[in-house]
Amino acid sequence: MNIEVAKRLQQTEEYYFSKKLREIDEMNKAGAQVINLGIGSPDLPPHPEVIRVLTEQAAQDNTHGYQNYKGSPVLRQAMADWYSRYYHVTLNPNTEILPLIGSKEGIVHICMTYLQEGDEVLIPNPGYPAYTSAVKISGATVVPYDLSQDNQWLVDFDALEKTDLSKVKMMWVNYPHMPTGALANKRFFENLIAFGKKHNILICHDNPYSFILNDHPESIMAVDGAADVAIELNSLSKSSNMAGWRIGMLVASEVRINEILRFKSNMDSGMFLPLQLAAAKALSLDKSWYTELNKEYNERRKKVFEIMDLLNCRYDINQVGLFVWAKVPTDYSSGYALSDQALYKAQVFITPGGIFGNAGDNYIRISLCAKTEMLDAALNRIKSMVNG
Repeated sequence: MNIEVAKRLQQTEEYYFSKKLREIDEMNKAGAQVINLGIGSPDLPPHPEVIRVLTEQAAQDNTHGYQNYKGSPVLRQAMADWYSRYYHVTLNPNTEILPLIGSKEGIVHICMTYLQEGDEVLIPNPGYPAYTSAVKISGATVVPYDLSQDNQWLVDFDALEKTDLSKVKMMWVNYPHMPTGALANKRFFENLIAFGKKHNILICHDNPYSFILNDHPESIMAVDGAADVAIELNSLSKSSNMAGWRIGMLVASEVRINEILRFKSNMDSGMFLPLQLAAAKALSLDKSWYTELNKEYNERRKKVFEIMDLLNCRYDINQVGLFVWAKVPTDYSSGYALSDQALYKAQVFITPGGIFGNAGDNYIRISLCAKTEMLDAALNRIKSMVNG
């Protein structure tokens, strides 16, 4: 039988990390013991109180049924309180917040709700590959916009104004930026909202890294009138060490929430209630949780800086988030070349920046999701590779 995949998937490849992890698994089976510094999956546990709530609630006999598509009122209120406490944004928990099974789900939901063939979408280059994949699956057309180190990896609005925006319906942005770790401030977000209103473009801001090595979390929703033109995604994956729990949120006006719910309610049901109640506990933790978490990440980042120095890579010491982004030396043809050398000669996997778009071709990215002992081991292996 010759059954082809649907047209929507014919230009969508398997996720890079999915393929690379299979290769690494085969290398490990052959005895390589590869040190993986590629993926941003937190290796630390959630707060003990979060685990306690999950355990206690899962032991109850009345918490295992289907849940509301809009999530538990307890979780939505906790999300609203969290936004108020840390972002100084006031949200109605009943109408302006939609819990998600991970914010990556929300990327697809948003694209499938609003996009179709003929629409164009501005996608950051470099940027998170899931934006491109979701847009292609929706049938819309990807229009990359380049970010550059010379402009601190911020959107160049002057350059965009010189392009044809007549078919652009949506724009994806992500600050603190992944993969570069660049920060944006409120003035930038004000300009972004003004740009969206001027051109009738829905601004979609993906915001999962705002607490990692950053003392001043920002939300685009803090800008006056943001809800008229913007949607924000957020997540507990990074900030609460709950990546595998798949708990995120979508923040928007009531109209947008109801529109997206029309798609989401046909795709999934509400999350397991004990997960939602444990997530509510995580969101209620005071600032000391983030302070202690960032102490650990700061120590790890120092080790990663040492690795980058050994590789003669150049980086910004002020970048934030869960990774270190660096430019490779000119004796490498690209970040892919350095990544392959580290993998095959030192058995250390480092992410090539080109997977995030061709603007990242001459860069690499190292994750902070590895204990200092593991980073020391990687440092020693790379030292042997460089000196060998």
